[in-house]
Amino acid sequence: MTPLPFLPYGRQTIEDDDVASVAEALRADFLTTGPTVGRFEAAFAETVGARHAVACSNGTAALHMAMMAAGIGPGDICIVPSITFLATANCATYVGADVVFADVDPDSGLMTPETLAEALSRADGRPVRAVLPVHLRGDVCDLPALAALAGAAGAILVEDAPHALGSSLRRGNEVHRVGDNAFSAMATFSFHPVKTIATGEGGMVTTSDDVLAERLRLARSHGMVRPAGAAPWIYEMPEPGYNYRLPDVLCALGLSQLAKLERFTARRRVLAALYETALAPLAPTVRLAARPEHSDPALHLLTVLIDFAAAGIERARVVADLAEAGIGSQVHYIPVHTQPYWRTRNGALDLPGAQGWYDRCLSLPLFPGMDDGDVERVVAALARALRL
Repeated sequence: MTPLPFLPYGRQTIEDDDVASVAEALRADFLTTGPTVGRFEAAFAETVGARHAVACSNGTAALHMAMMAAGIGPGDICIVPSITFLATANCATYVGADVVFADVDPDSGLMTPETLAEALSRADGRPVRAVLPVHLRGDVCDLPALAALAGAAGAILVEDAPHALGSSLRRGNEVHRVGDNAFSAMATFSFHPVKTIATGEGGMVTTSDDVLAERLRLARSHGMVRPAGAAPWIYEMPEPGYNYRLPDVLCALGLSQLAKLERFTARRRVLAALYETALAPLAPTVRLAARPEHSDPALHLLTVLIDFAAAGIERARVVADLAEAGIGSQVHYIPVHTQPYWRTRNGALDLPGAQGWYDRCLSLPLFPGMDDGDVERVVAALARALRL
């Protein structure tokens, strides 16, 4: 028998028209800083309903640029949920700011109004300049409530949204797409291969603020400006920036992928629904991560919460058994406040929601190229690994 293909937890979907778009860009006059960048930005802004979209080299660069554009620096505080990738907290460090970690809901992994309020109480009177909620897995945080708390504290809201392209927040009869900046100053995205659309590496920042948009563009290209009326070779640098540009070649891939966003997200929703049905018999030992009522996600990650103690097995053994069956899995994420760097800077911190999430979470394969039968295969392998 031919062995079944390995199913990673995430994978890009690259098709012939994507390859053709990149090939066309390679034959064009500009490989970087050309017109394809602007076309990708305009298409992305229209897709999410933002006024401005500024492309950059990756999602971490997007976060760093957002901090620079907001003027955050030494002595300022940024509040970050502990359940996230390292970059959400690192971006504050890049500009010299301090981080206060917020706890999360143990069943969704999301920052909540309650955990943000508690984190704000630990700022000890220091200026809180930014709050960075993370739309973990693709589920959307309670942005209206978080924005109200941030605003009352004098802070801006910056959505860390690499997981949530295509997701929406429902508020009464209103529907807000992630990235439309209805409740935030900026939103950041990533186009890493496991994300909803891929450019290889790449990122984007959206904003509705003209001043922030201009500062973002300066931050991604060395801080250079060209004075009006000056000779064409003249440029000035009012303040340093970085080389965070996204080449035209990758923007060409981004444009091709963005045109498929609706198809990709529809397929992710179908697969998530199949998982919900297939996993039901494994309850209560296994259950899906909680979905807030206001969230309409296009899931980037299919995360289950497993009572490993009740199953009498360690997570490492389950991961190994899944891998032996050709099933990839991942843990999203190790609580950032427990990392050595942050323990040294901030001291020991008890965040029970983050620990409760981490102790139980496991991400299973989810990407548009999966067949319906792949879901049954994954769940059957999980049941065997858990001896259920």
